[in-house]
Amino acid sequence: MNLESEILREHSKHQCVRITKWIGTDKRRFKKLMDFFLTGKYRITQRAAWIIQHCADEHPELVIPYIERMVDRMIEANVHEAVKRNVVRILQDVEIPRRLAGKVATVCFDWLASAKEPIAVKVFSMSVLANIAKQEPDLKNEIRILIEQQMPVGSAGFKSRGKKVLRQLEKI
Repeated sequence: MNLESEILREHSKHQCVRITKWIGTDKRRFKKLMDFFLTGKYRITQRAAWIIQHCADEHPELVIPYIERMVDRMIEANVHEAVKRNVVRILQDVEIPRRLAGKVATVCFDWLASAKEPIAVKVFSMSVLANIAKQEPDLKNEIRILIEQQMPVGSAGFKSRGKKVLRQLEKI
């Protein structure tokens, strides 16, 4: 399979799943995908992000060596929303290395507080912050305040995730 042409050929769930299955647990194929994500142009980066998220759901061990570079990519200026959304979604389900926790927490706090960020980025950021708070309990009050401030005007998705995260924070 010519990965680049397949990524660019069609942007659909079917194609994403097809490429994800082709990659499977093959580290070399996954590395190729990561290379497109980390160094590719706008469209291929956007599409690769979705496929990476699916690969991470199936085989989370594949993304572990790339976490730091993925974090760096998601905070680049003018990065596509899909990159932020898919990387932060992955981060909510993997253990973030301690050396990156501060950087990730800062970004997620900024995104959660921002009126400009899409709901998906905000709700995934909430979950990432709750996970970090398990290791850094001093953060839980800041997270709680940010969520509670936005609950009255938040979307249904924001309110749903917010309630779940607030319950998580109470247990810390």
